[in-house]
Amino acid sequence: MSFRITGLPARPFSHLFGLSDAELARHGARRFHGEGLPDRVELRDTGPGETALLINHEHQPADTPYRSRHAIFVREHAGAPFDATDTLPTALRSRLLSLRAFDASHLMVDADLVDGSAAEALIERLLSRPDVAYVHAHFALRGCYAALIRRA
Repeated sequence: MSFRITGLPARPFSHLFGLSDAELARHGARRFHGEGLPDRVELRDTGPGETALLINHEHQPADTPYRSRHAIFVREHAGAPFDATDTLPTALRSRLLSLRAFDASHLMVDADLVDGSAAEALIERLLSRPDVAYVHAHFALRGCYAALIRRA
């Protein structure tokens, strides 16, 4: 079964790009420098000299018991969001993932842990369920939202 993974759009975060550290703090955000921070827009790790903003983001806004928000990194000045079919980005492939399947009412109906290098089989299993509308990928160690996965 084909799947489609998408990153978050950068636009909701772009007003924070370039702000001073003091201004970021007023928005409850922090700037981090360094490599290996997983950007949720382009779904890649930051490289040398790049910065990422640590932001609190509501990734599950539905008014259910599963409504949720958590910290995420967004690469400062991120561009177009990752959007690909049957392709797992390196930022997901290189980490332990928690995949959480939701139905059309935004209730969690299944979940499992998987090493990112073997995630395709679990994605296929979850999306093969007729009651699954979409899957949220989370980085399992810190629990933060990573990406949206849907049927292609």
